[in-house]
Amino acid sequence: MKNVTAKIDRANYKTVFSDGTHQVIGDEPAPYGTDLGTDPYSLLLMSLGGCVAMTIRMYADRKKWDLEGVEVTLSQERVHSKDCDDCESIEGYVHVIEKKVKLLGNLDEKQHARLMEIADRCPVNKTLLNEIKIKTIEN
Repeated sequence: MKNVTAKIDRANYKTVFSDGTHQVIGDEPAPYGTDLGTDPYSLLLMSLGGCVAMTIRMYADRKKWDLEGVEVTLSQERVHSKDCDDCESIEGYVHVIEKKVKLLGNLDEKQHARLMEIADRCPVNKTLLNEIKIKTIEN
């Protein structure tokens, strides 16, 4: 199991995230925070986008396809469940993430279609679509 820490002190909302090897700064935008880093929802989208891009890259490399690059653009909005036609939830809000994938390179139609299928198979994408349980434990 991989451990990640998030540490905050009295400096508004600046938070230091660490995986033991790397650090990332998170923060809230002004006027709440000091905008020294990325907000938590953007970090979530970055995680998903990075996973999608890396998974596509790995697949194309394994197949030796001429993929020059991948660009994943993500956005997230919160909509009321009753305003969402294709959502299972009937109460509260639903978070809708839109994922746009742009493939660059000399790919035929079959390769392009297959890589677009792979875009939904990255581990973070699968995690977000499955049930998630979060257990809070006092340390």
